[in-house]
Amino acid sequence: MSSLQAPVLAWYDQHQRDLPWRTATATPWSVMVSEFMLQQTPVSRVLPVHAAWLERWPTPAALAAEPTGEAVRAWGRLGYPRRALRLHAAATAIVERHDGEVPSSYDDLIALPGIGDYTAAAIATFAFGRRHVVLDTNVRRVLARTLGGVEFPARSVTRAERDLAASVLPEDEPTAATWSVAVMELGALVCTAAGPRCEDCPVATLCAWRTAGRPAYAGPPRPTQAWAGTDRQCRGRLMALLRESHGPVHRSVLDGAWEKADQRERALAGLIADGLAVQVGPDTFALP
Repeated sequence: MSSLQAPVLAWYDQHQRDLPWRTATATPWSVMVSEFMLQQTPVSRVLPVHAAWLERWPTPAALAAEPTGEAVRAWGRLGYPRRALRLHAAATAIVERHDGEVPSSYDDLIALPGIGDYTAAAIATFAFGRRHVVLDTNVRRVLARTLGGVEFPARSVTRAERDLAASVLPEDEPTAATWSVAVMELGALVCTAAGPRCEDCPVATLCAWRTAGRPAYAGPPRPTQAWAGTDRQCRGRLMALLRESHGPVHRSVLDGAWEKADQRERALAGLIADGLAVQVGPDTFALP
């Protein structure tokens, strides 16, 4: 057993958050929905939407039976609404290929539309207790610091990073599943990006980055996400109007949402191309 495992697991046992997708009664579908929603979105924003989603669509079949536009509407202000389309597509495929039950194997999960390596590994691990390397942003940061001695990992996952994560993954399946969520929680609550609380870390004395004096990140500039005035903000304004309307929205209403006509038209064309909006008349638009 890695020297990191016992203290991290003991810390998690004492400090884990009470989240609905982690309870003993959580369904695999609840876990799957949470994984889609938590991509680039904080837990605090996901909690109410996750609860409403599961109440309305407690199974993949319930979601698949609804138009994709309803999934986009229910997604609300979580951002990156294409995730709603992908979740709807995955639910439809689960109904068609797996009799409406979320599959338990990584291979079946990654074959679903909208699911990549991380999401497939996370669902198999957290919903079914399987043993997989689960590398989200928090896990990668914890392992980069404790084992690699650097403040932040590389921009994208490398083979060496994956091998390093596999080397400290417990052999026992249930323990490996708990380890994966424990490291994730440690990164979310203690070993954070902006203000790591090393004094509260259960493996501070084993951390290569802390031992080295917490050297500053020396890699390429880390990307920052601008918002004000961007195409993303414009798309968000248009999506809000479409989502809040229960019928077609006239172009004149959309025109009032954003002053720059060229940017507005570009954003609207992008929403249509992404399947998030449809043109239903010469000058009217709606959710799909």
